[in-house]
Amino acid sequence: MPVPTTPLAARVLLRDRAFIVLRDAIVDGTLKPEEQLREAELQRWIGVSRTPIREALMRLERCGLVVTRPGQSTTVSALEAAVVQDAQPVVATMHELAVRLATPLLGADHVAAMRKENEAFAAALRRGDVSAALAADDALHQVCVTAASNTIVSEVLDQYSPLLRRVERVRFSSEAGLESVALHDRMIDACAAGDADTAATVAHTTWMTLADEHPTGHPAEHPTPVVSGGHGLMRSR
Repeated sequence: MPVPTTPLAARVLLRDRAFIVLRDAIVDGTLKPEEQLREAELQRWIGVSRTPIREALMRLERCGLVVTRPGQSTTVSALEAAVVQDAQPVVATMHELAVRLATPLLGADHVAAMRKENEAFAAALRRGDVSAALAADDALHQVCVTAASNTIVSEVLDQYSPLLRRVERVRFSSEAGLESVALHDRMIDACAAGDADTAATVAHTTWMTLADEHPTGHPAEHPTPVVSGGHGLMRSR
């Protein structure tokens, strides 16, 4: 068969780059709920061809961050309470499993890394830097996800965590976010003690606290879409 002229690795990198840029821009609110996404504009903005953009949009649709109406338009999804509530127990359970699997494998360096990230997380919350808080929170939880080395857990989290990150931006913008600092400490202490059951339970609780926050900061009982509209164009728990 003919040998492809384009290196596969380069194509994968372009595809992933488009996905990451668009995902992060949706999560941080640069791309607003219900904002229309036009391929030509995205190509110019990200600096890639049409194919990586289309592949990224298909992945984002599977994640629930984009809605495609064939023959009409592709838009950023509205932030619906029902969708968040569906994703939340899945993400919480995957983190619970990751911590349970990882705890027997964690060494002093892992524990130190988690404590360092929680300190950075707390400091970012105190100064009101939500992006830095999210980055530190991501890094903290990723220690156990990486140590667990379970590809299915990682894939599920990659797909559904961005839905919750949109809610986390609200939570970490309020005093409620400080509750996560203490929960992190409890989880890390249990990991350090080799108590996988307690660590896993606290991890699950940590992620389920997002149920206390509606995406707009109102009570979570509201069943209707809660964010809509928006214009403009760019930026992971």
